[in-house]
Amino acid sequence: MATKADRTRQYIVEQTASVFNVKGFAGTSLTDMMEVTGLTKGSIYGNFRNKDEVAVAAFEHNFQQVSNYIRGKMEERELIIDKLLVYPETYRNFSKLSFLSNGCPIANTSTEADDTHPKLKEKANDALGYWRNSVEKLLKAGIKNEEIKPDVNVLEFTSILTSLIQGAMLHAKSSGKMNYLNASMNFLESMIRELKK
Repeated sequence: MATKADRTRQYIVEQTASVFNVKGFAGTSLTDMMEVTGLTKGSIYGNFRNKDEVAVAAFEHNFQQVSNYIRGKMEERELIIDKLLVYPETYRNFSKLSFLSNGCPIANTSTEADDTHPKLKEKANDALGYWRNSVEKLLKAGIKNEEIKPDVNVLEFTSILTSLIQGAMLHAKSSGKMNYLNASMNFLESMIRELKK
């Protein structure tokens, strides 16, 4: 059973997660954290050593929300191709999903933390590695059960899928135009369908 301290930490993480995803580590102030949680500085730093610790926990929370959503959608489907199609379907509609509406936590965090925050950069890199590994496992399973063509270059396809999604979301967020995102997701859907044996 969760203790009161555990519940308070979780509350702080959940409330600050979207702020960190929008404003980044540097842009999120203690005042922002206090406003969004309704807690005092002492309450926040009584549960976390510093802002860095809150930011890392917030990133983990944001990424977990995305992962859980995608995993849940995939579990509803039987065929590997249909599972892979969850990616373009999800990211095409990212602005309608509360946990993605402010952008992908991996892209947002990687961009900011590249040279400024080694721990966050490491977390974002681990999350990207987890994502790539998940796609690779699906592709290999599809090849093994003869649903996917045996000559598919797994590394190449995985790199293109993750890069295309990240780039398309960045473009949509910066331009405010969804036509680029939709075109990219149409292309990704075609790529996935062409995997079928």
